[in-house]
Amino acid sequence: MPLVQLTYASRPFGFDEAVLGTILLDARRCNTRDGITGTLIVRQDLFLQLLEGPPEVVDAAYNRIARDDRHINVQRLTRRDVSERLFAEWAMRHDPARSWMWSMDEVADGAVQQATEAEIMQVFERLRHEPAE
Repeated sequence: MPLVQLTYASRPFGFDEAVLGTILLDARRCNTRDGITGTLIVRQDLFLQLLEGPPEVVDAAYNRIARDDRHINVQRLTRRDVSERLFAEWAMRHDPARSWMWSMDEVADGAVQQATEAEIMQVFERLRHEPAE
């Protein structure tokens, strides 16, 4: 069965722990149902997410997210065919953004949108090897 990985960035709208909790609950429920795995990196100024699974369900999930009013300025960063998943054990891993990511000023200046596919994937590859919180 073909697999894709899709990454996107957005800005949270009304970010707090309750909003994050509902996003994660929704994502885990839908992703388990649809055979999607991935991770969501969260910061008060940034959502950075990787979704992976069958192309049609990953695209449908991204389209739902793009319409979700908890996200502002949803921008697809990458979409590529893959042979294996990075986060196969996670319906949706949640991870607070680490200090090795872009600063808030860099995000505000467009660093995420200007990053190459390799730079975006490096963030997720590094996270894959970090212990989950």
